[in-house]
Amino acid sequence: MTTNTVPETQATPTGAMLRTLGLVSAICGLIIVSSYHGTYTAVQANKKLATERAVKSVIPAAKSIAEYWLAPGGSPEIAKGGDLPAGTIKFFAGYDAEGKLNGIAAEGGAKGYADVVRVMYGYSPECQCINGLSIVSSRETPGIGDKVDSSKSNVDKDFMANFKALDAKLNADKTALANGIKAVKHGTKTSPWQIDAISGATITSRAVANGINDSAKALLPKLVPQLDKIRSKS
Repeated sequence: MTTNTVPETQATPTGAMLRTLGLVSAICGLIIVSSYHGTYTAVQANKKLATERAVKSVIPAAKSIAEYWLAPGGSPEIAKGGDLPAGTIKFFAGYDAEGKLNGIAAEGGAKGYADVVRVMYGYSPECQCINGLSIVSSRETPGIGDKVDSSKSNVDKDFMANFKALDAKLNADKTALANGIKAVKHGTKTSPWQIDAISGATITSRAVANGINDSAKALLPKLVPQLDKIRSKS
């Protein structure tokens, strides 16, 4: 009588299995690293372009832009490239055709409804005021977040009017803002350093105000006393 037998399945040697897994892991790692390096340059270029557009939108009269670094206790210096040293503040100076300073731009950010709202604001030394605003990045709810973004068709024009001459004066000894910049409930603005919030978008409005305030109180007391050092383009 013939007996049917099932062939025994040979176990895969552990060493061979480990070598296969190692090869697959190495290939996956190579793909990830290659993809990262392949897109990093493009991502950085796009980020730089977005920043340049934001700066130009808040200093529209500028014919040229220079990026500066301001280290703690130091003088404004042309940006050196690479990572920003700890405690150093980055800002931009706009110059007219004759190389004379006609505005400062700086970035700030604060938590909004969905995520951090990053803004670029323009500062005029002549009026000691904020006179321009641009949104650098925002994940606020579409239709609400758009109301604070001048690049959107449904931007709230009354809200943007807050940034035609928003008071950012320093106190008498130039060590701090004379008055903190803050958003107030729509229709209750009484002072030139207040931002009249958008009805229905109070959290986003407050994020814009806090981002400007936090950045301005860190930058302006250090920069304003040294403005003469950058009034002419180097």
